[in-house]
Formats: sequence, structure tokens, C-alpha cells
Amino acid sequence: MIGFILSVILTAIPFWIVMGGVFETSSTTALVILGFAAVQIVVHMIYFLHMNFQSEGGWNMLALIFTAVMVFITLAGSLWVMYHLNVNMMPGLMESVHGQ
Repeated sequence: MIGFILSVILTAIPFWIVMGGVFETSSTTALVILGFAAVQIVVHMIYFLHMNFQSEGGWNMLALIFTAVMVFITLAGSLWVMYHLNVNMMPGLMESVHGQ
């Protein structure tokens, strides 16, 4: 019951933040919602999936940590590559547009 109540609260607050226009900038709103999403993930893992460091000798948590690290590396690497492609390819494009 605690997990359900926390899930409802962690869903209702971000909904209110967006619908009420609590923050002036959309980036602040997005960061707050991402924070609530991270907390809700933890609530779901603890109360619904019953994950902790003792279950199955800690292998569940070790697999989760490994997965989180791999996702972080993949996302960070993808963003890094896209950023550098944008930075390295746009100056030539901008010079050709202004040069004509």
C-alpha cells in the first residue's frame, strides 16, 4: 500500500507542476520532472519488484547497476558524438551560406 500511495503522489505532483505552470522555464520543469521520475523508479524497484542487496545474494542489484552503467555510457557517448558532429560540421555550412 505504501508503494501505491507513493506512486500516486509521485505522479500527481509532476502533473500539477506541468498543468499549473509552476516554473517559468521549460528546462527547470523538465529537470524537476526527471527528478521525480528517478525517485519513482526507485519506489517501484523497492516496493513492487522487491529489489534490494539481499535478494538472490545481491545479483539482482548487481545486474541493475551494470545495466545503469551501460545505459549511461551509451547515452553519454551518443550525446557526445552528436554534439561534436554538430560543432565540427556546422561551421563549414555556415560559411558557405554567408559566402554566397
